[in-house]
Amino acid sequence: MKIVSYELFKVPPRWLFLKITTSDGIIGWGEPVIEGKADTVKAAVIEMMEQLIGKNPFHIEDHWNMMYRSGFYRGGPILMSAIAGIDQALWDIKGKFYNAPIYELMGGACRDKIKTYAWVGGDRPSDLIASTQAVVNTGFDTVKMNASEELQIIDSYKKVDQVIERIGALRDHFGDTIDFGIDFHGRVHKPMAKVLIKELEQFRPLFIEEPILPEQNDALKVLSQLSSTPIAIGERMFSRWDFKTALADGYVDIIQPDLSHAGGITEVKKIASMAEAYDVALAPHCPLGPIALAACLQVDATSYNAFIQEQSLGIHYNERNDMLDYVIEDQSFTYENGFLHIPKLPGLGIEINEEYVREMSKIGHQWKNPIWRHADGSIAEW
Repeated sequence: MKIVSYELFKVPPRWLFLKITTSDGIIGWGEPVIEGKADTVKAAVIEMMEQLIGKNPFHIEDHWNMMYRSGFYRGGPILMSAIAGIDQALWDIKGKFYNAPIYELMGGACRDKIKTYAWVGGDRPSDLIASTQAVVNTGFDTVKMNASEELQIIDSYKKVDQVIERIGALRDHFGDTIDFGIDFHGRVHKPMAKVLIKELEQFRPLFIEEPILPEQNDALKVLSQLSSTPIAIGERMFSRWDFKTALADGYVDIIQPDLSHAGGITEVKKIASMAEAYDVALAPHCPLGPIALAACLQVDATSYNAFIQEQSLGIHYNERNDMLDYVIEDQSFTYENGFLHIPKLPGLGIEINEEYVREMSKIGHQWKNPIWRHADGSIAEW
């Protein structure tokens, strides 16, 4: 069997899909994208795929190493996202050839389903009680929200008090009937992260996510000593080498590699195993589309330390289209009582609605993340 062709589809709300076709007619799907940089990743995929035409799609480990190691310049969000989507598609092909879900090719599943959560509150968190109640009504009992709007490196306690008021009201309203994670989104600098982490502990969040930017991970030593709340990092870390120091330092409790950014199934499975050796939990990042989520679930199925899975159904970014629009629903994702079942179809375990993908690719998108500024005119972290 040989790889004979590929196609790329930029589809709303902000995704990029890859279709790889083999000489036997088996098709594999991947989702290589960086939110806001879809065209840049698309160019990288084209460069890499030209080196794979005519190759055996089953040699996934070799292809991964060729794409990563044969480039003198390597790593980073663009190149690793391109590799990730290609890797997903190659695993999809292999699973379909052997008529088995990918997890069966990686040692078999250690779970049938995994806890999941829904996003509430939007980019600038508001109406948390109403939006949380809406997703609770659909069967979720765990949510995640952004902690705050933009914060300067040192900011007013007025903003801190607004965060505490919102989260406190949420806990008061729902009591212990829900769990919630709080995402700092890297928009909080160390001085204010110290304040917020300590203040938020009273509400017993499930975790604090990306309390500081990944380039400041050395500050986790200080932050981890201020609160017993588990700290999660990793959505902007792209390889096992990026995670190596953070795991060895011992200040992180949860890692969140993204299956569409961190080298795909091949790489994230290795990162998950590294984390298990340090007694660190896995919660893959996935505010993306159905192919990315399907890839996450295949790794979750085989990773003992996986405990919860992000998914984008109803997320505030999905304005024109949502995740389930692109799949044949009755053969794809099954939500039940706050869990996502591991798909059991061959390959990634989902069936893509290719006709709809082609239709929406004619519309495409030019999604960019917002540009925020502080009151003084300086750029704020989004």
